Amino acid sequence: MCSDIHAEGNFPHRSLPVKASPHIRRILQRLPDSPGVYQHYDAEGKLLYIGKAKSLKKRVASYFNKKTYENGKTRLLVQKIADIQFIVVETEVDALLLENNLIKEHQPRYNIELKDDKTYPSIVIRNERFPRVHTLRNVVKNGSEYFGPYASAKTMHAVLNMARNLHPVRTCKYDLSQKNIDAGKFRTCLEYDMGNCKAPCVGKQSLEDYDAGIEAIRDILRGNIKTLIQTADQAMRDAASQFAFEDAEAHKRKKMALEKFQAKSTVVNQSIHNVEVYSVVSDPSAGYVNYMKIMDGSIVHGQTIELRKRLDETDQELLEYGILEFRNRAQLHSPDIFTNIEVRPIIAGIKWHVPLRGDKKRLIELSERNAKYTMLDRRKQQEQVDPEAAQMRIMETLKKDLHLSDLPVHIECFDNSNIQGTHPASACVVFKRAKPAKTDYRKFNIKTVEGPDDFASMAEVVHRRYKRLVDEGQSLPQLIIVDGGKGQLSSAVGALEQLNLMGKVAIIGIAKRLEELYFPGDSVPLHLDKRSESLKLIQRMRDEAHRFSLAHHRKRRSAAALHSALDDIAGIGPATRQKLMDVFGTVDKIKTAKEEALIKVVSLKVAQAIKNWAVNDGQKDGS
Repeated sequence: MCSDIHAEGNFPHRSLPVKASPHIRRILQRLPDSPGVYQHYDAEGKLLYIGKAKSLKKRVASYFNKKTYENGKTRLLVQKIADIQFIVVETEVDALLLENNLIKEHQPRYNIELKDDKTYPSIVIRNERFPRVHTLRNVVKNGSEYFGPYASAKTMHAVLNMARNLHPVRTCKYDLSQKNIDAGKFRTCLEYDMGNCKAPCVGKQSLEDYDAGIEAIRDILRGNIKTLIQTADQAMRDAASQFAFEDAEAHKRKKMALEKFQAKSTVVNQSIHNVEVYSVVSDPSAGYVNYMKIMDGSIVHGQTIELRKRLDETDQELLEYGILEFRNRAQLHSPDIFTNIEVRPIIAGIKWHVPLRGDKKRLIELSERNAKYTMLDRRKQQEQVDPEAAQMRIMETLKKDLHLSDLPVHIECFDNSNIQGTHPASACVVFKRAKPAKTDYRKFNIKTVEGPDDFASMAEVVHRRYKRLVDEGQSLPQLIIVDGGKGQLSSAVGALEQLNLMGKVAIIGIAKRLEELYFPGDSVPLHLDKRSESLKLIQRMRDEAHRFSLAHHRKRRSAAALHSALDDIAGIGPATRQKLMDVFGTVDKIKTAKEEALIKVVSLKVAQAIKNWAVNDGQKDGS
């Protein structure tokens, strides 16, 4: 939904553009119309922001010729720019890659921040003779091979243990040079006795045989299970044909172990091979990018990173940054990449896909679930530390989803209740900072509307509410919600127009059936995600207004039902009425009672008033 359709409800923030200094204007004049990377510096020479551009001239100039700034942080950034430097590259993709590297190196204040508070473990194959295979958290660039990182330590150890069981490797830290082995410097240890090592330290296992086991482990860590199963099956058959049944049995056990591991880890069709899956979800403050590596339909690696927003970065920008981060971190080289949204072909030689159905779509959905889980987990952690942060996030999300110009700190919601027009009642509930402000709730008795006219009732209460706020000089809400569709919304808008408040306050209507949101002057409703925090807040306010209005309506109806004809007689109050009912039992018996009997309960004056009422009421019935 375009933002311009909401002009009647809330005008955008009209901040003036930031004027460029003479120095900046000279730089803008000589910027090339070419792809490249630009760098903004403040007056002290501190790097503020690094950006990429298809056209340096157009992109950098746009910071200084905007009539409005959608994001306050962008305006603050522009105000601080004192110098601009740029680097020209061949293509836009080259610009993206260079931007990514420079951001990692310099960590500018206004760029995306990789908030990775965990160092996930990896499996390393050491760069040494008779390589060791073990877990490690800190990557050291010494020629060793790293596989991972693994977000789940349980999964990592399961893979490592299976690899070691199939192909025993040493765990000792000895220097197994041929010279040391020939000199007999080592002895077999407990690991050899337990069958966990074949003792290459004393020459019981050749380097060729050991390296063959390492290559098999390497395939397991890469996820090439299918090839290993085929190799084990062929070795089993060859050994059996040569009547080497013990060797055949060993190969059979390897095959069964590999098949069991593959069955546990397969999530989709095994034909999906050597694929990387990426997805992104975000809230106003951060994006969460999930990565999964798929081999033969199995997830062999998976992780989610949090990217803190500094400006108003899009999901596309966050995802592109995350893809480059993962591929650099894990040295990934898959020829196919699946994503949940469209991205530019930022890496040459890669086939990019946004799956829409089938097993590939299932992988995307699985990746998104993991990203959303991390996002919700971060929110819970944040709310425990800073409860106000959650309120601010909800308000910012609502502002974005409804295209509001102001943060909806103060919101009011209206609802009507009646039964065939009888005892009509309305209510206004007030939320401040996404929380109920019950002391500010208001209830209304409809005064000017006859019969069941929900539209007119809505117009009356909205007019009464905001006329009073205006007359008393009280602050207006940033958002008004009307429980109802286009009809109720139009009535409320009419009331605001009479008060000259349209354009000063945003207003929407919510229809119950499909949870559609209507805006003034727009016939096409907005449908928010059923799980979105914005819709949940609106629904909560609608339900609270309905509850409060219905409670007021029921109270009025009950009061009317308890009203007695005796209440119309002068001199009879609640106490006297109760006394008469206790003695006579019913209104009819009071009406037909003799004056002498009445005097025993009430005064003579009241007794005479009752008799006069009884006579007049009887005449009405006769007529």
